[in-house]
Amino acid sequence: MSRRLYALLGTIIGLAFALPLLWALSSSLRGGSEIFRHISRLSWETLVPVDPTLGNYASLVTGDFGRAILNSLLVALVTVAVGLLISAAAAFGLSAVRFRGQGALFAIVVLSFLIPFDAIAIPLATLFRDWDLTNTYAGLILPGLGHGLAIFLLRQFFLAIPKDLVEAARIDGLGWFGVFARIYLPLSRPALVSAGLTLFIFQWQSYVWPLLIGTDAAHQLGPIALANMRGQFTIDYGQLFAGSIVLTVIPLLIILRFQRHFTQSIATTGLK
Repeated sequence: MSRRLYALLGTIIGLAFALPLLWALSSSLRGGSEIFRHISRLSWETLVPVDPTLGNYASLVTGDFGRAILNSLLVALVTVAVGLLISAAAAFGLSAVRFRGQGALFAIVVLSFLIPFDAIAIPLATLFRDWDLTNTYAGLILPGLGHGLAIFLLRQFFLAIPKDLVEAARIDGLGWFGVFARIYLPLSRPALVSAGLTLFIFQWQSYVWPLLIGTDAAHQLGPIALANMRGQFTIDYGQLFAGSIVLTVIPLLIILRFQRHFTQSIATTGLK
């Protein structure tokens, strides 16, 4: 009986969280004048559009928002590809190679992701302006490459790899790069997926940094383009909801695709 009660309670809580998302999805399929018509008195028409249309999404694709989404994908994917190499190499050095000051360096890495990035965004943007990196893809990508949380996740996973494998490889004449490329990376796919998701989400949901660096339309990212949909006197809520759904669905699909690896990484991180 208690199990059924918990299941019912979990279902109710899940629906409570899902209702706003369902309403946003429904609103993205309505015309601008139809969105708030059925709110005053709740009914099935509040969540189910009577005459659904994809016009809002079509307008997004043909407008500046479509280019902004491509920019966000480019920035996020490049950050994942390059950032994983940097983070994995740093994590390997902090876990497999012993050197003086290793503990202090790891403490700096931990401190780097405990400080909110927005707290240092403005002084960092001043440096990037001095280096002529405003309105460039390099300026948008660089801050996300050395992510402390990704290094931390990979380092904790690397610590669980048996040292006997490393010692045997070293005896056979394999160098440190070979140990990294042939032993650590192949065994760390779940941790790499988890770190890659961390880097992707960091860039995908970034708002303050692209607002400071990517000021022109050619380098505008998705969250900035979504915020710019609000006009001075009018707001097209249909397109606004459609843009919100697009920005939500893309990372959601990626997370669902790699959910098994992400869960496995979290479950085994730090185990020896």
